[in-house]
Amino acid sequence: MTAQPTSPTSPLERAADSFAAELSQWRADRGMTKKQLAARMGFDPSYVSHVEGRRHRPTEDFARRAEAVLEAGGRIWQRFQEYDELRHVRSVGLTHRDPPVPEQWLPPGTGLVVEQEIAELVYSGGEYRCLIRRALYNAGTEPVTRYMVKVAVDRFPTDPERSNRHHRDNPLSFDELRLTAFWGAPYAREPMRWRKKRDRDADKEMWLLFENDHGRFPLYPGQRTTIEYAYSVPEEKWGQWFQRAVRLPTRQLTVRLDFPAGLDPTVWGEETSLSAEEAPLRTPFTRNEENGRAVFEWSTDDPPLNARYKLSWRFRGTVTSSAETGSRAGDRMRAAGIVQRGAPQLTEPARQLVLPEQATDARDVVAQLHRALDRVGTLHDFRKGIGLAAPQIGLPWAVAVVRPPDAEEPLVLLNPLVVAESPETDIQYEGCLSFFDHRGAVRRPLRLQVEHERWDGSRTVTTFDRATARLVAHEIDHLDGRLYLDRMPPDARLLTMDEYQGGGLPWHY
Repeated sequence: MTAQPTSPTSPLERAADSFAAELSQWRADRGMTKKQLAARMGFDPSYVSHVEGRRHRPTEDFARRAEAVLEAGGRIWQRFQEYDELRHVRSVGLTHRDPPVPEQWLPPGTGLVVEQEIAELVYSGGEYRCLIRRALYNAGTEPVTRYMVKVAVDRFPTDPERSNRHHRDNPLSFDELRLTAFWGAPYAREPMRWRKKRDRDADKEMWLLFENDHGRFPLYPGQRTTIEYAYSVPEEKWGQWFQRAVRLPTRQLTVRLDFPAGLDPTVWGEETSLSAEEAPLRTPFTRNEENGRAVFEWSTDDPPLNARYKLSWRFRGTVTSSAETGSRAGDRMRAAGIVQRGAPQLTEPARQLVLPEQATDARDVVAQLHRALDRVGTLHDFRKGIGLAAPQIGLPWAVAVVRPPDAEEPLVLLNPLVVAESPETDIQYEGCLSFFDHRGAVRRPLRLQVEHERWDGSRTVTTFDRATARLVAHEIDHLDGRLYLDRMPPDARLLTMDEYQGGGLPWHY
């Protein structure tokens, strides 16, 4: 339960308290959770929670959307107007409500203001995926047609010479970033084009353009919008640190770090500014665990311009030590970056790649699958062979890699489709990296014909027999959003690892 502030001591604090109470009451009356309200409003759930908990200040955009979604008859909007009036009187000594952003936020020449930034970094499957969401307000006098973003990596931040050599030999590329960008609310967002600005071994700069195939959409003075962009960096090129720099007037900043809980992560942070040396963050992280993930969150209001917040971490667990990651096999697979049963990625059909246009993306996915297979290969003796589908490492693409027993080369399946099955079947016990603590008896055909694509987009049909057919069928099920449990009779029983007697042995034919 969130502790509520007691006895507001100023009119402004009492007004903020009244707004939060009004919002909470109407949300409860409408029978909505904070998460549901946030989704309808197009905000992050933590922001709604922080506003109701009086930890973040409401913005005009937030109040308008809350009023519209909750249909509060103007009561929420009225509470915000009371709060906003007092805020402006205290901030700039004025009784009117122009400009909509307090003047202390507007250094000379200011155009854009960041009303809220949420930066999320997720480690999974041997790579880091960064998602940045910014609510922007144009407080200037000219329309904004582009927005500059920067990606910088430093593999060994405490050893600059080593890091420079590493990135010179392994430069970061635009292709592996897999940059995506959108503008607008989540329920009605539009893609943004982007253009290269600077290309160096360890950093990239890009212009996000307020345009797409449907036209241009400048952000005019007095208007607001939300932009969202995401990019990926392999772990070999990303040191264990993440920095946010305040380059624009910013009202509120939230940072989240999302790691496998089995790696036993510990996180700390430091801040610097033009007027202060490096010092610990003034407030601690919060930590929550769910579905095998450890999520660390930190927020600050009104960060000063040019402030830098550097977050660092280390993994006290390792994927090869059962003592540190837990004795259960599933815990070790989770720590190795394998998405576990119950996660939505395992129940959603994978997306088809468009080849050869997305050949670079496809090769990157295959490389990540191989790295993940190498990691889990240190945890178990896979005498039956092993396979892995992209959704199992959190990637949505229809790609799988299979390493059959005694095969010289792995199988790479791009957009595979089963086109024929033999009538002859057998039942064998299968395991799955996404719930490795159990085994289940599954009936499958002894022969499969699978149509799949080559890198150049041409399609071919390959026939697989017996053990390889079973491995391939298992991975194609993953790409269809199915687990082998879906092929077992409803009354069939899973065996625990202690009960299963076939560990470390090939299938018998």
